[in-house]
Amino acid sequence: MISEITTFDATRLANLIRSGELSPVEVVQAHLDRIASVDPKINAIVTVADNALAEAKRAEAAVRSTDRLGPLHGVPFTVKDSIDTAGVLTQRGSPIFRGRTPDKDAVSVTRMKGAGGILLAKTNLPEFSYSTETDNLLTGRTNNPWNLQRTPGGSSGGESAAIAARMSPLGLGSDLAISVRGPAAHTGIVALKATHGRIPTTGIWPRVPRRDWHVGPMARTVRDIALSYSILQGPDGVDGYSIVPRAVAAGLGAFPQRQLRVGWLVEPGFGPIDSEIAATVEAAAAALRAEGMVVEAVRVPALERDLPLNIFNKQHVMELKPAFAEATRGHEDEMFSISRAMLATPDTSVADYVLAEQWMEELRDGFAEYFEGYDALILPATPIPAHAHGMSEFVINGQTVPATYIQNATVPFNMTGLPALSMRFGTSSDGLPIGVQIAASWLAESTILNIASVLELVSPVRNLHPTIS
Repeated sequence: MISEITTFDATRLANLIRSGELSPVEVVQAHLDRIASVDPKINAIVTVADNALAEAKRAEAAVRSTDRLGPLHGVPFTVKDSIDTAGVLTQRGSPIFRGRTPDKDAVSVTRMKGAGGILLAKTNLPEFSYSTETDNLLTGRTNNPWNLQRTPGGSSGGESAAIAARMSPLGLGSDLAISVRGPAAHTGIVALKATHGRIPTTGIWPRVPRRDWHVGPMARTVRDIALSYSILQGPDGVDGYSIVPRAVAAGLGAFPQRQLRVGWLVEPGFGPIDSEIAATVEAAAAALRAEGMVVEAVRVPALERDLPLNIFNKQHVMELKPAFAEATRGHEDEMFSISRAMLATPDTSVADYVLAEQWMEELRDGFAEYFEGYDALILPATPIPAHAHGMSEFVINGQTVPATYIQNATVPFNMTGLPALSMRFGTSSDGLPIGVQIAASWLAESTILNIASVLELVSPVRNLHPTIS
């Protein structure tokens, strides 16, 4: 069993620890050994927590002395390096913050520890979490464990790569436009961006635009996402957007007695989508239909007015620029290229900013109308599978689009605050994971998790792991 430890998901690890079949020390050591073995090729881990084994020994003693164990007791987890961890480096992917060590955990980290989880390590990210690829001047580039010449995405690319490569069973990422769901799709894992405010963002940076930022769990199984979400959700009394009381049933539960109605959508609304991605979305829809749901091809007219990313950029850049300018003042020579480019972006006019705000309200209204008739929406997570490092544009179905286009199917759910989950349901012709995205109405995370659990059971790619050589 020892050799299999890093293949187990967090739920199974917690059960084995609780029953005494595994010790927390064995589990943590197995993951530390895995990091030492494979991370030199992937570069997902930027800091290992010095006290991980000491915490594991304390957790082991607690198993022997009490039966009051948290749901993640003794289970290691990793955290994106933009999320504060007390006493453990949090450098935000930038030489400007080299050596920064917070004295307080982010609330999401506090809650994972409170459930018995053991902080194992911090994971790589683009500078300030601001890119769809994971690279920076401080800790370098992260590679996709399925193909080291491909990106794991961003900005939670280090987290997704670590989990996919079995260096961690689960972890925490953050999401402004794509940042947990895109990396999950690129590396074949599962990630949830819950309804905005469900999980407090206290202790992550940058803080703006906070109406778009989310903290999200990332793991290899849907049940681990459900468990993590049940631990993480609920107000903290600090984040003013986090005001919804903790749900009675936050995770997996019974389906409603009525048939679920699910729409699926590839185009229009997101621009061109690779044919293998489109086929995978349609296959996921067909699988749900075979499981007894009412499944139909749909359109969401509000998505078709303009590409959502075009509108998002007009709004969020103006809100991010002051924070980036303040953080980098006097350190301009230490900035990564993506940060430089963002600060050099022309300001949005007041008129265009107001129009962008109004369009986002129309998009919310459009989704509200859609979810009056359907329980969920199945759509792409990304328009293409994981691409080569450093690309500035893609050609999809004969159309050339900029690399930032990778966010087009995920950003609408940040703009509206709707919950959405990304999970693998296919494989490209060159062996890369293909993800699908499941969205539902506000506060309907349980619907998403239940649908995802059905897809997981019938998935043609269940339990696949990358071979790293």
